Amino acid sequence: MKSLTFTGVILLLLAFILLYFNDNFTVIRLFEPITLMGILFGIGIGLIIGGLVGYVSKGNAIKEAQIRRELKQLQQEKAELEKQKAQTEINRTY
Repeated sequence: MKSLTFTGVILLLLAFILLYFNDNFTVIRLFEPITLMGILFGIGIGLIIGGLVGYVSKGNAIKEAQIRRELKQLQQEKAELEKQKAQTEINRTY
């Protein structure tokens, strides 16, 4: 996720550098600097947003996995306590 964001920032900076050095804004063709700037800008913004969304979703997935582990551990502890309670009740009856 961090590498996507870094790549997006690099492409965004490259688009701004091309925009700064461009003097001709009249003709738009596929491989003209202005079109290339637009393509790089779009890719850069897309990668930045994609990296941030991926980072956030990964964080949420890690939190959910941790909650599941804690819940499983609590269920195991509850089962052990119920076994101990059953053993103490059996021992009291004898």
